[in-house]
Amino acid sequence: MNNQTEDFNPATGESLGFSKLHSVDELVEMIHLAEEAQKLWKEYSVAERIKSVLKIREYIVSNADKIAEIISRDNGKTRIDALATEVLPAAMGISFYCKNAKRFLRDKRLGSGNIFLINKRSKIVRVPYGVVGIISPWNYPFSIPLAEVIMGLLAGNAVILKTASETQMVGLALKEAVEFANLPSGIFNFINLPGKIAGDAFFDSGINKLFFTGSVAVGKYLMGQAAKTLTPICLELGGNDAMIVCEDADPYRAAMGALWAGFQNAGQSCGGVERIYVHEKIYESFMNILKDKIENLHVDYDTDFNSDMGCMTTERQLEIVRNHIEDALNKGANVYAQSKTPKNNQLKNFHPAVVLTNVNHNMIVMRDETFGPVVGVMKFNNYEEAIILANDSYLGLTGSVWTKNQNRGEKIAKQIKAGVVTINDHLMSHGLVETPWGGFKESGIGRTHGEMGFDEMTQPLTIVKDILPFVKKNLWWHPFNKNLYKGLKGLIDLLYSKKLSLKLNGLVNLLKIILRIFRKE
Repeated sequence: MNNQTEDFNPATGESLGFSKLHSVDELVEMIHLAEEAQKLWKEYSVAERIKSVLKIREYIVSNADKIAEIISRDNGKTRIDALATEVLPAAMGISFYCKNAKRFLRDKRLGSGNIFLINKRSKIVRVPYGVVGIISPWNYPFSIPLAEVIMGLLAGNAVILKTASETQMVGLALKEAVEFANLPSGIFNFINLPGKIAGDAFFDSGINKLFFTGSVAVGKYLMGQAAKTLTPICLELGGNDAMIVCEDADPYRAAMGALWAGFQNAGQSCGGVERIYVHEKIYESFMNILKDKIENLHVDYDTDFNSDMGCMTTERQLEIVRNHIEDALNKGANVYAQSKTPKNNQLKNFHPAVVLTNVNHNMIVMRDETFGPVVGVMKFNNYEEAIILANDSYLGLTGSVWTKNQNRGEKIAKQIKAGVVTINDHLMSHGLVETPWGGFKESGIGRTHGEMGFDEMTQPLTIVKDILPFVKKNLWWHPFNKNLYKGLKGLIDLLYSKKLSLKLNGLVNLLKIILRIFRKE
């Protein structure tokens, strides 16, 4: 069927269903209708928008099991992963943004910057962009796009959502959840376009702002295309996250944190741990625990809720992981620990959880984003060295510090060049809906989540009012003359000179021109 794409379970290869394949002409029509619908939607009160959006949460809560299963079968992650990292955060996110939308969108009055301009009163009004486009990834195909859809709608925008081609069944489930809210026609639109043409199609069709989550390479391309029309763009790109384990850390908690953050979702998390730096005093105990946990990790197709790690989502990503490991082994790395894989030879795209030692920064696995179930571990003996290693990457999405000393943890965290640094945890701040999400360096531009993420959905319009409308003109308006110059210079001296004589002389010169604001000249 040429006008449909077929979705497959990455673990079993079974067909999951079909999704209509749209054309660029259909996108143009969607945006045109969305522009008309948004003119009315932006006039809805925030309370009315909240009432509609809360119905989406109602649908998600009522269908949590169904949605988790769709995510698991379409993406390959376990159902517990799907529930804990996608469905639950989605419900929490809707609650948070609905609770705080009025505050986020409230006009912000600005204080006066100078007593001589106190008659000028300013405020910032948040204005929706109009029609925003969202291009979302396959690794968290429900929670990542839903948060942006919710913020976009509450802010008064119309939304066009393109989910990943690899996880169209999740995209359709998300579409069903949003459509349950019975929003005005044209306010929310779901489109299935091939990834290689989607970005250009959005820009060419006149989208007002684009949100993209995906690879660094594609993000750079989209930024270049956006520059042609200065279309605003928000980019959440890759990560190569570092984990620093201090000498006083709890080795069990740190090892369990590495297990979670390195191998949840088969390591396919942009904010997951990929590099671990362990202080030499705790190295052996940490590694022994990690080895035991890795070798007993249950990697299998999730049929009984007992699988700890599922399969990779795409064959292409599986091949990247294999290449990174091969490169490391060829350059002297060792496989320190490895999990088993499913005994069923009919299953596809499974890769063992792997811990590499004897690694260095000449290896791809320590330099680039692997995006798979692999971590490299290095030993360090001073914290300056650990910080340098952690920052030795062109990416800077998140990082973590593990220590019982909160002051030490925060001191180290402030020196890590990443958008988010957690202490004694990792790969969970995306679930803190109040916390901004985004990176430094080539990990992206802009922020999603929290108030800063909500602000990305609007433009700040500053309104300045003069509360003395009876005044004929401002002090510095025409006509010009020498007295005006001396009076304005006097104002500078009065305000900022350190000499009393200059201040007094400045006041005299200022008083000579002050009455001109009331006169017609």
